[in-house]
Amino acid sequence: MTKVLRTVNRVLLGFIGLVLVALGGSVLAVGLGLNPPAWWIHDGRHDVLLSEAERTRWRDDDWWWPTVIALLAVLVLLALWWLTAVLRRRRLSEVLVDTGDGAGALLRGRALEGVLTTDARNLDGVARAHVLLTGRRDAPETRVRLLLEPNVDAGEALHDLTTGALAHARNSAGLASLPTEVRLKAVKHGAERVS
Repeated sequence: MTKVLRTVNRVLLGFIGLVLVALGGSVLAVGLGLNPPAWWIHDGRHDVLLSEAERTRWRDDDWWWPTVIALLAVLVLLALWWLTAVLRRRRLSEVLVDTGDGAGALLRGRALEGVLTTDARNLDGVARAHVLLTGRRDAPETRVRLLLEPNVDAGEALHDLTTGALAHARNSAGLASLPTEVRLKAVKHGAERVS
């Protein structure tokens, strides 16, 4: 799924970039004195982008300016959302594993997350576990959330996680270190009425 999204992102960015370069380049070329084709929106170097009639067409209508401003605000918000989504990589897709022969191998990030989640869930006193792999492929990091059963010692659960699941994952992937942020939360049971 991430590969498809990455491909869609690249195609969409490439298309938008190509359209902007083509329009900007053609306007620049016409402005520098080149004769445009007959179907082009500009006739010559002294032609304006919008004529006075086009600019003032809906000026007196009450709906025009609020609609334009709302549309531009939505476009800016969508562009900012898209930019942050592209720049923020939450999940690591692959980990570089040292195979000892100098070549290395790639391990799928979801596979390592799944193994870590299963190992963490099998620890004594853990009701639920969630693992997220972040960082770079040659220096991965993990974020672990554990939901602990009532009356479980959090220190003991953290020790079991560190010496068990995390140590196993670090050794299996041949990593020098595996920095981890662990969040522990206890299950809260509601009061029961006894009659």
